[in-house]
Amino acid sequence: MGAMREEIGRLTTVGEHHRRLAARLALVVSATLVVDVAAAIAVYLLERNAAGTQVTTFGRALFFTTVQLLTVSSQIKNPLTVAGRLVDLFLEFWAVLVVAGSAGAIASFFQTGDSS
Repeated sequence: MGAMREEIGRLTTVGEHHRRLAARLALVVSATLVVDVAAAIAVYLLERNAAGTQVTTFGRALFFTTVQLLTVSSQIKNPLTVAGRLVDLFLEFWAVLVVAGSAGAIASFFQTGDSS
């Protein structure tokens, strides 16, 4: 029970360690938003004229890229062009890196005994 109180105390105390974690997570979220929009533009430009594509508007491209980043699955069919598939592969790789990196930063936060 004492360990639980210590961890709750660590979460509710704002110190330099907390600011570093928040800064890292804010950077990851900001970079991911930039990647999302850039990938949506790329997917839209690459897929909009492909025969049989479901990416016919920028909104659909943004939906596709956002869902790929969040779940690696979408209601929209995968890209049909080779370049579109490469963008999709990059998004999946990015999502794995972000999840792993964020999990590592959070784990590191709890591993250090410093709550300042």
